Amino acid sequence: MGNFRFLTAGESHGQCLTAIVEGLPAGLKVDIDRINRDLARRQQGYGRGGRMKIETDKAEVLSGIRFAETMGDPITLQIVNKDWQNWTDRMSVFGDECGDKVTAVRPGHADLTGVLKYNRADARDILERASARETAARVAVGALCKEFLKTCGIEVVSQVVKIGGIAVDEANIDRSQIGSGNSELNCYDSMAEERMKEKIQQAIKDGDTLGGVFEVIVRGAPLGLGSHIQWDKRLDGRLAGAMMSIQAIKGVEIGAGFQCGELPGSQIHDEMFLDGEKRVYRKTNRAGGLEGGMTNGEEICIKACMKPIPTLMQPLNSVDIGSKTEVSACKERSDVCAVSAASVVGEAMTAIVMTEAMLDKFGCDAMVDLLHSLACYRRRVQGGL
Repeated sequence: MGNFRFLTAGESHGQCLTAIVEGLPAGLKVDIDRINRDLARRQQGYGRGGRMKIETDKAEVLSGIRFAETMGDPITLQIVNKDWQNWTDRMSVFGDECGDKVTAVRPGHADLTGVLKYNRADARDILERASARETAARVAVGALCKEFLKTCGIEVVSQVVKIGGIAVDEANIDRSQIGSGNSELNCYDSMAEERMKEKIQQAIKDGDTLGGVFEVIVRGAPLGLGSHIQWDKRLDGRLAGAMMSIQAIKGVEIGAGFQCGELPGSQIHDEMFLDGEKRVYRKTNRAGGLEGGMTNGEEICIKACMKPIPTLMQPLNSVDIGSKTEVSACKERSDVCAVSAASVVGEAMTAIVMTEAMLDKFGCDAMVDLLHSLACYRRRVQGGL
């Protein structure tokens, strides 16, 4: 792998979330408003919880950017948690223990496994970091990567395609418009979106939660990113792993995905044709833009399935790790449905992996050199057979 990497730190109710990004070339123009726009998109969506009314996420750049341009050194991004002021005692770094311990662990969450693995008596030591609040830092990093990809002529967008069993009708969606709307659920089928909202409203009344499926689309990626040479260089594997790293994601499809196990090869593989200039083109994209672990020049299409959030207002049966008794699981302030937010996180993780793949292939210390290499490569592979 190349030299691009990032780390995040911080707890859900701690002082802040921090990300350090290393490996972006010098000379990349950065628009902080676009980073903050993605942070705002992550907080929006029908079915979100009370935390979103408290936080208004903004990224502050602490290093690595000068006069809106990268310098080549590590970039530090920080997002302050406004709710910290209500948690200063319970989340104190060096103060005395106070407040009730969280011992009624939640089915479907990291609570029980975490307290056993790390030998903790309070599940808050686990749930604070396991919380999807951490994804705010990833979205900030992903938005920074989108700035890089945009400069390279690559766009990353997403849409919600299913919530609680309510699916969009692809015939109602203009795929060229995905990424351009202001839908509350990031859904481009307005009729399906209204039914999804009704389903979410019912879940609110029932004290329940809903999951769903979103799709991330990458437009403009050059052919040949990734490699078939080693398992860990296959780009489809890296993208799938990045998606699965998002909290609550339980399944990933690329292109036709699980349909590939149901249909014959004649209905799955994308036939190739030659245009008047002897350049290869395809009429379908069931491969989802990836063949043999490499981009093939078509749009990259990835779907991810998010399970329902494990914090229910009508809690499930569980156990208390302190009293060793059966109890109802604890209730943390939470969302009813966060699939639209997850789609923004999916964009971020996809942008991060695509940035890594671009730098693996064209990596240079300066953007001007990288863009020159990219332009030469595009001319060569677009020349046909």
